[in-house]
Amino acid sequence: MAAGGGGRNVPPGSGMRRDGGTEPYWSRPECRVWTAMLLLGTCLLYCARVTVPICAVALSSYFDWDKKQFGVVLSSFFWGYCLTQIVGGHISDQIGGEKVLLLSASAWGFLTVLTPLLTHITSAHLVFMTSSRFLMGLLQGVYFPSLASLLSQRVRESERAFTYSTVGTGSQFGTLLIGAAGSLLLDWYGWESVFYFSGLLTLLWVYCTCKYLLSEKELTIPMNYLTRGLSVPKQTKVPWKQLFRKAPIWAVIIAQLSTASTFFTLLSWLPTFFKETFPDSKGWVFNVVPWLVAIPTSLFSGFLSDHLISQGYRTITIRKFMQVIGSGVSSIFALCLGQTSSFCKAIVFASASVGLQTFNHSFSCQCHFSSRSFPCV
Repeated sequence: MAAGGGGRNVPPGSGMRRDGGTEPYWSRPECRVWTAMLLLGTCLLYCARVTVPICAVALSSYFDWDKKQFGVVLSSFFWGYCLTQIVGGHISDQIGGEKVLLLSASAWGFLTVLTPLLTHITSAHLVFMTSSRFLMGLLQGVYFPSLASLLSQRVRESERAFTYSTVGTGSQFGTLLIGAAGSLLLDWYGWESVFYFSGLLTLLWVYCTCKYLLSEKELTIPMNYLTRGLSVPKQTKVPWKQLFRKAPIWAVIIAQLSTASTFFTLLSWLPTFFKETFPDSKGWVFNVVPWLVAIPTSLFSGFLSDHLISQGYRTITIRKFMQVIGSGVSSIFALCLGQTSSFCKAIVFASASVGLQTFNHSFSCQCHFSSRSFPCV
């Protein structure tokens, strides 16, 4: 079947309905179920992503790595992550975002489970773990583009920002879950158990999604859609030259580059900063509070965005407003974080920076454009 896009047919029993016979949006009950499942999927995405940072000390000790070697392992994830963003969104537009999500989740789930097992049968641990993290980045790189594609096709525009923001809170839930459960598993059963925990939960999520939300026909990818996913028809080719001549495109690219850099720097180095700057501070405070704050701010930003649009404000104006808060204001608090000598102020600045960055979630799905339309330009 075609996975719900503009101009595609929606077969009977697909779990979708058409408004006025033309638009394949989810019904309210379907949207709630899918939102909950996608939020859980985002949570498990971050559980798998953060397994290595959580086990940093244990892995370094086990494999006798120094900081430089472990830095190579950590950075390899992002080299892979940046390579599959565009292709993931394009293929999702062609065959359906839900298919790409489930295929990638299945692959990274198996990879996470197999990682501890394979480390025991190879002597080149540094090469193996670097390659494993690079592959993990490749597989997870398609997740958010395919998520944007799926929600832009199945959720009404008036509800899209709040839905995407709700799903986006899974990143904070995942960080909290693996931070809490992973720390306990690490102390009780060793670093291998953290990988098994994350990988098996991901595979269970894939199984439940396939069994209860999709039919057998919806899980099938016909060969003609595979071909369409790898090539773009002439009438729907993206005018890349025209796009990259537009200042707004470069503004979005630079803004997202800066925002992602700030977010992943905080995600990776915030615990180290607090431990070195405030040696007597409690780990559960600085590892939990900023991510707890980010959950309600993410939900609020989505609600605010949808509310303002429903009040008649232009979508482009709301996107700019959310970008200023999510990138600009949050960065001010990040800069203040490095200049304070007070633990309480540092917690406030870190929480504000992480929390306000979630305002980017509220317009990400609105900004999605496929090979058929360009609403962001």
